[in-house]
Amino acid sequence: MSVSEFHASAEAMAFIQSEHKCLVGEQWLAAADGRTLPVYNPATGERIATVPSADKAEVDMAVAAARQAFDDSTWSRITPVERQKLLWDFADLIDKNAKLLAEIESIDNGKSAVIAELVDIRVAVDFLRYMAGFATKIEGRTLDVSVPYMPGARFHGYTRREAVGVVGAIVAWNFPILLACWKLGPALATGCTVVLKPAEETPLTALKLAELALEAGYPPGVINVVTGVGHEAGAALSNHPDVDKLTFTGSTEVGKLIGKAVMDTMTRVTLELGGKSPTIVLEDADVQTAAQGAANAIFFNHGQVCCAGSRLYVHKKHFDNVVADISDIAAGMKLGSGLDPNTQMGPLVSTRQQERVCGYIQQGLESGARATTGGGATEGPGFFVQPTVLVDVDQNTRVAREEIFGPVLVAMPFDDMDEAVRIANDSQYGLGASIWSNNLSAVHRMVPQIQAGSIWVNCHSILDPALPFGGFKQSGLGREMGHEAIEHYTEVKSVLMNV
Repeated sequence: MSVSEFHASAEAMAFIQSEHKCLVGEQWLAAADGRTLPVYNPATGERIATVPSADKAEVDMAVAAARQAFDDSTWSRITPVERQKLLWDFADLIDKNAKLLAEIESIDNGKSAVIAELVDIRVAVDFLRYMAGFATKIEGRTLDVSVPYMPGARFHGYTRREAVGVVGAIVAWNFPILLACWKLGPALATGCTVVLKPAEETPLTALKLAELALEAGYPPGVINVVTGVGHEAGAALSNHPDVDKLTFTGSTEVGKLIGKAVMDTMTRVTLELGGKSPTIVLEDADVQTAAQGAANAIFFNHGQVCCAGSRLYVHKKHFDNVVADISDIAAGMKLGSGLDPNTQMGPLVSTRQQERVCGYIQQGLESGARATTGGGATEGPGFFVQPTVLVDVDQNTRVAREEIFGPVLVAMPFDDMDEAVRIANDSQYGLGASIWSNNLSAVHRMVPQIQAGSIWVNCHSILDPALPFGGFKQSGLGREMGHEAIEHYTEVKSVLMNV
């Protein structure tokens, strides 16, 4: 069945085909030089829209609008309860438009519209509501202080948390709306203003979010959205001297460049970067449950997940059975348009990503690995790659060590728990890991030894707004979500009064 046989709603298509502009303050602006970027449907390869190709000029205007809004009494004097209500209203509008947003996301990104609505949009809404509660709970401390070189003097000391200021937010293309909300939630709850730069491949839902933010009642300049390529708009935002905090989700390579750039202005920064997360199946695990879980860990969202379980380590007793089960699951997956409710895996986001993933598969095969299923791109239109399982893999090869960001699983056996820990930690990354076992004693011994920011037991990539998310090693700096996120969007001020 052709992917073109599935169509989005008239409302979704009307938005996609409309004239798109950047939101700067209260104005919708094209790029000053008239340049645009094409937007493609990954399921068909067809161009579906164009957006402004903003550069330094538009970024400068957006940052100036964000600065003015931050300093303006309308926003700076808004009460915590009012910030809370605005976030709730924003979340309610996203919830009300969930189906529309999911369809736009599906056409723009390639993912299943059903999954986008049930997972991406649902998690985004829950996260914004969770962060709304923090607006009224940002607090400091009072302290009894001692100053020995001023005998007899009495002091009153306290701390307060204040909004960091203008936030530059750059997000990746794999979860466009969810990642945008991860940045917007704590920024708006704390009283910051934001310049959001969506990925050039997937800009559409960010522009729809901008519309909904204005409808929710946010003052002009509090939320700004500029579309453009990373080395122009993204670089301009990263280097901007009037941005107080930069938050980025994307590759480790780009994250390092951003980290170096912000040091020149001492801009506060959080970086949620790449991963090569291990899925570890211990000897006592239920084989079928572990196989299904490992398949979900790598094939969810077409493997385009920073914490995807892309390295599978299975006790040698169960290795063949687990690999066989995962291979059967992969071989039976239905590939197709994200608008088809029966689709289990959509296309990758772009032809460049398709070529990149297929290149890794080929490198793995040339280095001696063997594909038990899959092995390359599919024929026909769209940017599809077969779900692939590789065995006989050398731990030191690129396919086993580098982030592929596609539906490619490398599987290796281990002899005992010590070896499992060693090879799981044998990576530059440390974003996530999962352990599959019914032996809680073994799990509790293993958890402190695994070098990763999130450890899942008998599940993988399960997120909750209250749990901080971020990585060890080259998987990033700082944390998204949870109470920890609030700390990254505020500065701590100490006050000492001689009374």
